Amino acid sequence: MNPLDVMDRPAKRGFMAKLLVACCGGPFLDGYVMSIIGVALIGLATDLNPSTTESGLIGAASLIGIFFGATVFGALTDKIGREKMYALDLTVLVVACAMSVFVTEAWQLIVLRFIIGAAIGADYPIATSLLTEFTPSKKRGAMVGMSAVAWSAGAVAAYIVGAAVIATTGGNQNWRWLLASSAILGVIVVMIRRGIPESPRWLMQNGRVSEAEDVMENIYGVRPDLTVAAAQAVESKKDIKIAAMFRGEYGRRLLMCSALYLAVVTPLYALLTFLPVILEGFSISGDGPTGLMVETVIIGLIVAGSIPALWLVERAGRRPVAVIPLFLMIVPLAGLWLWAGGPLWFVVAAFCAYAFISGGPSILVWIYPNELFPTEIRASAVGLATGISRFGAATGTYLLPLSIAKLGIGTTMLFGAILTAIAAVICLFMAPETKGRSLEEVSELPEETEVATAAGSFVPLQQRPAI
Repeated sequence: MNPLDVMDRPAKRGFMAKLLVACCGGPFLDGYVMSIIGVALIGLATDLNPSTTESGLIGAASLIGIFFGATVFGALTDKIGREKMYALDLTVLVVACAMSVFVTEAWQLIVLRFIIGAAIGADYPIATSLLTEFTPSKKRGAMVGMSAVAWSAGAVAAYIVGAAVIATTGGNQNWRWLLASSAILGVIVVMIRRGIPESPRWLMQNGRVSEAEDVMENIYGVRPDLTVAAAQAVESKKDIKIAAMFRGEYGRRLLMCSALYLAVVTPLYALLTFLPVILEGFSISGDGPTGLMVETVIIGLIVAGSIPALWLVERAGRRPVAVIPLFLMIVPLAGLWLWAGGPLWFVVAAFCAYAFISGGPSILVWIYPNELFPTEIRASAVGLATGISRFGAATGTYLLPLSIAKLGIGTTMLFGAILTAIAAVICLFMAPETKGRSLEEVSELPEETEVATAAGSFVPLQQRPAI
């Protein structure tokens, strides 16, 4: 018996719920931070009078920060552990958000948004790796996928808070306080994370056997003997380097994960950041009651689309939940291109359809990178896939206002449709099925496994340690 099979047992009362809330706190903050800027843009445009270039940078700065935070700290997390970075990254976020109150010039806000993005980017590989490595195999897809729901819920919360503040004050003059409100949420998440232990898989991988056994005994009530498995894990760690992500099967997995991530977040981040501006391009007042209602409904539909996807991902599997919605997401974007001057009902319906359908791929961008790579490089792979996606999203967010101004809203929607189509084709040919399989089975390379049953279960040819 694999000693880590103990982690498929029920944990002590309340632990998994606390872990889920703590790990999803980062994505919730990301959704909130990335969306509240869209509400604040109208007010800050009046006070700071940013140029078109500065407006693009205000929207893109946090995405650029996520790129650096995810890629740099993802690799660092694999080296020093998940728990050490768990609260530090969000502490930085809290301070940067609070300083938004004192912004007087556009460049100051750009710098702060970059720092906030770096903190969020660091949190992705930390929190999702920790959640993945604790979660039982049969619930892993749904629980890790909850990160996407949390992200969308954070976005909804941002628009609700923004609408409430604007309705109460009668204007957009309090945009600084809207941006600073993220700090309050950050403090709450940091407090919830207190007491969450280090991943036993990471501890065992790094030869800290006694600590891994202590964590498992405390959480699962069983103290397995990890001595042999840990010795094998430490030995196997020498054979897997970060460079392995860029070649062979791991390289193909990274390409697929990055394409999926890129296609989901690039249009979505641009949509959330500039949704009021986009609606105004369709002759809908972005800061009026109608605009705010439309914005809240659109973001709410992302949450609504993610919920059935959480059920389907454990029953239909990961692959259909990724591939089918991607092809369907092309339709509303192409429709907005072909009928850019369409009536209000058509514009709203198209955005709503896109938001709801994107719920499926949105949860897969969190699940796939965490499942397809071993513990040695899991956080690095998650960080790199996140970084690549955010680099594309930052580019798209920066170019969006320029594209709207120069090419029009219809052509801008066409670019989103093309990007989605490319990702759909890549996932059609490269996305694997990982439903119901352990992390050890899923992360093994094909040449290390053989098919054991017609149902597709895999048995290692080499008795590689459980990591």
